[in-house]
Amino acid sequence: QVQLVESGGGLVQAGGSLRLSCAASGRIFSIDNMGWYRQAPGNQRELVAAITRGGVTNYADSVKGRFTISRDNAKNTVYLQMNNLKPEDTAVYYCNGRATASYYTAYVTYWGQGTQVTVSS
Repeated sequence: QVQLVESGGGLVQAGGSLRLSCAASGRIFSIDNMGWYRQAPGNQRELVAAITRGGVTNYADSVKGRFTISRDNAKNTVYLQMNNLKPEDTAVYYCNGRATASYYTAYVTYWGQGTQVTVSS
């Protein structure tokens, strides 16, 4: 079993910055894709940014140029640097990762518990 634990959420004024972290722990042989999703009240969960093990990134159009995703493979940790935050970025942010416990087992997708990000105007 793998656990993903997010940290770094909070309340910030518009134009401010936050850095989210997500650390994976447990029985991990390898983690390939990792990502950040968010869900605002009344909305579906949406992809914010994703990164492959090799560092290839993908961003939602709404955050391009403002958010940066990165990872530390040695620490099984993914980060999301969020700059120039806007009130519409307010949501619960979830970490996501595909991990396997051994060379012979299939990858499974895991989710963190979520961290609240609130941007005031």
